[in-house]
Amino acid sequence: MFPDDFYVTTHLPTEVRVHGKWVPVEGIEMDLGIRLDRNDLVPHTVPMADVRKGDRIIVGHEGVRVTPLERPAHLDVFGFMGAQVSSERPHGYLIAGIARRMQALRKSEAKILLAGGPAIIHGGGREPLAWLIEAGYIHVLFCGNALAAHDMEAHLYGTSLGLHLEGGSLAHHGHEHHLRTINRIRAIGSIEEAVRQGVITTGIMAACVRRGVKIVMAGTIRDDGPLPGVITDSVQAQAAMRAALPGVELALLVASTLHAVATGNLLPASVPTVCVDVNPAVPTKLADRGSLQAIGLVMDAASFLRELARQLGWKE
Repeated sequence: MFPDDFYVTTHLPTEVRVHGKWVPVEGIEMDLGIRLDRNDLVPHTVPMADVRKGDRIIVGHEGVRVTPLERPAHLDVFGFMGAQVSSERPHGYLIAGIARRMQALRKSEAKILLAGGPAIIHGGGREPLAWLIEAGYIHVLFCGNALAAHDMEAHLYGTSLGLHLEGGSLAHHGHEHHLRTINRIRAIGSIEEAVRQGVITTGIMAACVRRGVKIVMAGTIRDDGPLPGVITDSVQAQAAMRAALPGVELALLVASTLHAVATGNLLPASVPTVCVDVNPAVPTKLADRGSLQAIGLVMDAASFLRELARQLGWKE
């Protein structure tokens, strides 16, 4: 446990006074503590679940300096909380601005993260997202058991939750498809091996494996199976997500309330985020957490991904 008066971090740049010098805190993230290494030289954040007896923990507020982010001279679509979340706002210019940011980041060493839910598959966003991955625009994928299962169900059966993706009719015994998909991948041993063997050749997971995208699948209490690779311990899943964040300079949070909020809480305030959901409460919640460069789009995931991919060169 932490000392009672431990310093609780924000997601803003933070420094600690160490031996007469201001030293930046590494791994800044909201709602953590700050631990000094054994040599009292490098302060870094530490989650409550990882603190150990004997750790040197910053207490109180003296000797801690937090720096607010500067307002940029030239605002783009990621202007500092400049727009309220609304389903009635035009989305075209915002998506075009996101596409321009992604093009610029692809030319650098920066990473783009996407956290997504199974509505991407159900609604028809599988093909544009797979194209974005293949084209090198997505470098980290956060999801749960469901997105991966239904993505591979779509390849094996042409269905998502038992509904034909072409036409929308219910497949005979279609309710079994996602379970049969999970069972087949469990028999093979891993998603990566299923792709290597040619069992799964299309879709999001296949594109991720081919392109070397870092995948973190965080499980939930409602999961079937789950698929090999799903992390069922929430603390371990959080740690795996945290470990995948260095280098991420843009986060797309699409149609997954829990993964979106979890990812937003792990990111420093300087990382621009885009939250897309049909439920306005989700992007509003992300904006309320204090991200200074956040876009909230109230629209369905497939429409967002299709328009974004089109802006970047995808041909349907």
